Amino acid sequence: MDAIPCQGCLERDKRIAQLERRVAELEAQVARLMRQLEEAVRAGKRQAAPFSKGPAKSEPKKPGRKVGEDYGIKAHRQPPEQIDQVLEAPLPDACPDCGGPIEETEIHQQFQTEIVRKALYRQFNVHIGTCQCCHKRVQGRHELQTSDALGAAASQLGPDAQAAIAELNKNAGLSHGKVVGCLENLFGVSLSRGGSAHTVLRVAHRCEPIYATIRAAVRSAAWVVPDETGWRVGGLPAWLHGFVAPDATAYVIDPTRSGSVAEALLGLDYSGTMIHDGWSTYNQFLNAEHQQCLRHFLNRCEEILTTANRGSVRFPREVQRILHQALNLRNRYLAGDVSDHGLKIARARLELDFFDAILGSKSDPINERFAQHLRNHCGEIFLFLDHPGLDATNWRAEQAMRFGVILRKIWGGNRTWAGARAQGVLMSVWRTCWQRGRSALNFVSQLLRNGAIPLPAPP
Repeated sequence: MDAIPCQGCLERDKRIAQLERRVAELEAQVARLMRQLEEAVRAGKRQAAPFSKGPAKSEPKKPGRKVGEDYGIKAHRQPPEQIDQVLEAPLPDACPDCGGPIEETEIHQQFQTEIVRKALYRQFNVHIGTCQCCHKRVQGRHELQTSDALGAAASQLGPDAQAAIAELNKNAGLSHGKVVGCLENLFGVSLSRGGSAHTVLRVAHRCEPIYATIRAAVRSAAWVVPDETGWRVGGLPAWLHGFVAPDATAYVIDPTRSGSVAEALLGLDYSGTMIHDGWSTYNQFLNAEHQQCLRHFLNRCEEILTTANRGSVRFPREVQRILHQALNLRNRYLAGDVSDHGLKIARARLELDFFDAILGSKSDPINERFAQHLRNHCGEIFLFLDHPGLDATNWRAEQAMRFGVILRKIWGGNRTWAGARAQGVLMSVWRTCWQRGRSALNFVSQLLRNGAIPLPAPP
């Protein structure tokens, strides 16, 4: 006859089974984390890792132009309005196959766009005179001159050449050595690396008044999206700060990440709206309204869910659900599917659900830290629903930072703080011109000729 197990044995077996299940869960979690760590280590060693998009999709979209009449610019080119050169393509004297005579039947036109790979050398005869009244020296100036220097400094680069060097270095991301090679190979213009660097510094100095105008435009904007990323100056750590406004972007390179940069550019009395990633330094702008970036919150939810298990997954999933509903509500309102009254009611319900989710302590420490962060900024989550058209994320600043990050990845930052200052000035000019639909190359060329021209008007 089998013995009846005692109560203690049953409790022990039950506890052992629980522990075995827990061990199995932890082993599976460790295996998953080890795979992720191994993938991250491998990706970090690959040269293309920063731009990697992960594994290829099983069913990618069909490449090429999409179907439709209004999609993009047509592949064919229209004939140019002005023809600078007409060339004939005559028939051969005899048929290339049989050698027989050829009778011409018709003529068709073919059009070609070409660049002139030839430098233009100008000579300015600068007239010098003396005032008959005050006896001061007077010097003539042509509109294409970029400087009044004579003597040893009389040989200079023209405004288009100087603007092109700044374009190649600060926008295309070419190093000064490659800029020199580009000018030599394409146009036969001989220039040293030092000459290229000096040209960039000179162009930046001429753009300083425009940079001041850009900073003022950002400071007076109704909303601004700030962000920052790492930089290098002389091989040492620094920070690239960016401030994006509706029609202007200002960059500042500073040794620190402190809030003094934002304070100096915007002023602590800034009363517009700031859309940012929740960095604590932006809390000092007490007069401003704040919109926290929802994308950063969603990313944090996804990171928590990669390691959460059992009941710990409920809180990040609930936050995800509420934020996605808020974004969907915004999209429906902008599409005209939701009225103003409906927007207010739905927003109030979302806020109540949000408060219910974040209130109360969380058993998981990671969830509790996230919930505390959301409590600290609970009044800054749904501002974009109060002001339709306001961004819910800081994507504008992320894109503006990418403009600088690509340059940093190519040639590692700046060697001197003078170069860092020029970097911030020229990046601001180029990005602002892009926002306003104006060619920065043409604008800077005109600035070098005329000395003082206004910033292009917003679109």
